[in-house]
Amino acid sequence: MVDPSPALTDATGTPRSRPPAPARRQAGRRRQRSVRVGVAATLLALATLAVLLALPTQSAGWLSVSSVTALGCGWAAARIVYSELVQSRREAAADRAAQAAAYRDLFAVRAAEHADFTAAMIDRLTRSGREATVLGDRVVHADRRAAEAEERATQAETRVQREARRVVEAQDLVQRLTARVALLEAEAAARAGWHGDVPVAPAQA
Repeated sequence: MVDPSPALTDATGTPRSRPPAPARRQAGRRRQRSVRVGVAATLLALATLAVLLALPTQSAGWLSVSSVTALGCGWAAARIVYSELVQSRREAAADRAAQAAAYRDLFAVRAAEHADFTAAMIDRLTRSGREATVLGDRVVHADRRAAEAEERATQAETRVQREARRVVEAQDLVQRLTARVALLEAEAAARAGWHGDVPVAPAQA
């Protein structure tokens, strides 16, 4: 369905969006208020003009007519201004009620968003707490394994040092035994050379 109202354009011919409905209503109310105030001012001007025209005549009839006319115009102007005042107050009350309803709706939306955000943050914090607990358990297990590995390395180093001392002691014992054997062989060769039983053999290193 085509909108029969003409499109709004700026100075360059570019289409512009029309103002929202509340703005158009407020503009219409301002125009009506201006018209009513203008009518009241016109009535007061007519009453004043009638009185001014009747005064020079000094006629009771014209003065009576002008007085009644001025009185009627004054009451009509007062009624128009009073009606405008009442309508303005009603419109202000309606605007405040609309603003309160809009604020209430906005507050409800913001409260729902805040509740969703709070729930999401609580869920995220809960997951983070669980992950931190799991990571803490893993760190404790890793520390325990590292301590056990360090203890095993210490025990292995102790065993290596013990075996190294045993190897040194064995090498020392072998050297002493070798020296003892060489000494015994030398003594045996010396005794054999003294008795002349066998020729003296050179000592083996």
